Amino acid sequence: MGAIVWVVVLVLLVAGVFYLVSQSNARKARELDDAKAEARRWVERLGGQVMSLTGSNAASTQAMADASERFTAAGSQMEQARTIPQARLVTETAMEGLHYVRAAREAMGMDPGPALPESAGQKQAGAVSEDRQVSVEGHAYAASPNSGSGTPYYYPGGMVAGRPVPRGWYSEPWWKPALVAGAWGVGTFLLMDAMFSGMHGIGDYGMADMGAADFGGGDMGDMGGDFGGADVGDAGGFDFGDMGGFDF
Repeated sequence: MGAIVWVVVLVLLVAGVFYLVSQSNARKARELDDAKAEARRWVERLGGQVMSLTGSNAASTQAMADASERFTAAGSQMEQARTIPQARLVTETAMEGLHYVRAAREAMGMDPGPALPESAGQKQAGAVSEDRQVSVEGHAYAASPNSGSGTPYYYPGGMVAGRPVPRGWYSEPWWKPALVAGAWGVGTFLLMDAMFSGMHGIGDYGMADMGAADFGGGDMGDMGGDFGGADVGDAGGFDFGDMGGFDF
């Protein structure tokens, strides 16, 4: 009789474990479906903006080109998304593209639409608050809170290779090499120090404490389009090229 009781208990335990595992798997599947649906929604909204809006000047044309790149990247990422972090990265890519769309609308004097959510990295980086022109190693650079013929390149702000780049308009996209290589060069450190030192409105990220040794050494920091805090390390299998827009 005792043996029968033990068998029954064992069967109940196995059934309980099986039930818990199946419930956990079902919950994860629902969460993945929800994350993919959310990502798809943002990608579609970015696509609508990219297809319907054309730049009318150098700044808006460049911003729409960047938005289009992120739309393409988001579509590619969407096809590869197999995990929740991957789906969230698709959303981040699309949102970044929509920040470019909003900037393009502002550059054309249009209503930019409702404000977009900011990631933790964007909040930390802050925004360019004044016109700056600096010369570093014989090369001239400019930054401005507004678009213009001398500042046609927009960046929505965020972490690049572990370092914050403030939101604003620039004379050239000097942050792109770090996006590709994952590390900053000493020359860029000098540029950032000259351009942002003492500027009100940018994040307190201690340029004075970011010695040249911090750059060029493969310090990836918090790399990852940083539009939502997803752990890039968990995202495997993505083609992290240019990332890809929002709802207006």
